[in-house]
Amino acid sequence: MGLPLVLTEADSHLGLANRLLAPRADRVCLAFPVPGREGDRYLLTGRPVPAAIAAADRGRARERFAIAGEAPCLLIFGGSLGALRINRAAAAAFGRGGPAAERPYHVLHVAGSRDYPLVAAALEGASRYTLLEYLPDLGDPLAASDLVLCRSGGSVFELAAAGRPAVLVPYPHAAGRHQHANARWMERAGAATIVEDAELDAGRLLAEVAPLLSDRGRLEAMAAAARRIAMPDAAERVAAEIVAAAENGARGERR
Repeated sequence: MGLPLVLTEADSHLGLANRLLAPRADRVCLAFPVPGREGDRYLLTGRPVPAAIAAADRGRARERFAIAGEAPCLLIFGGSLGALRINRAAAAAFGRGGPAAERPYHVLHVAGSRDYPLVAAALEGASRYTLLEYLPDLGDPLAASDLVLCRSGGSVFELAAAGRPAVLVPYPHAAGRHQHANARWMERAGAATIVEDAELDAGRLLAEVAPLLSDRGRLEAMAAAARRIAMPDAAERVAAEIVAAAENGARGERR
């Protein structure tokens, strides 16, 4: 049809559709540097994140989730359905009789619709614990938190934009193991640690998060590292490429 074509790739490797279409594209906007995808056609733009991330206010967010004073807060989430391995480890660590049923920090846990009943049963009556089934965006949860335990899909860009350190548990069956690559991006920057899915249980969870939550200096250093790799203007960069491709196409100047 001769129309301008701009592609966006949100992961650390090109998916099948983008691999097929890239040779015909005017521009391919990359969330991450992709080995072998350099040159004029490819541009590192970052991945756009919801405006709610930048708009969130920490004080209001902590009040919303009933987090007392300046108590450190651990945010746990695993997508709209939930991450079963993470949810089971959290329930075992923080539930009745668990090794961290009593702790000096608050836990804000978005369990997901599939796993919520399981987690709610284990955590009934838990103190310093806010358990939610689902939230439409992560703006307030990230603003309220000091450390995050989660998977390492596209949410790594939201972590970076919010300046939040993380313990990342890559989903082992993600296409092209892209969640491992995403996690290593944050780890190399000094913004995250990584735990393999098969290694996560209550003991490993606590071994990772408890020392971090008690070390304000390290949390601040990791938060600064996360902010350094953020690309808060990713949406504007992608939009500029779309406009440029359309204008060039109108002048008959496609690549």
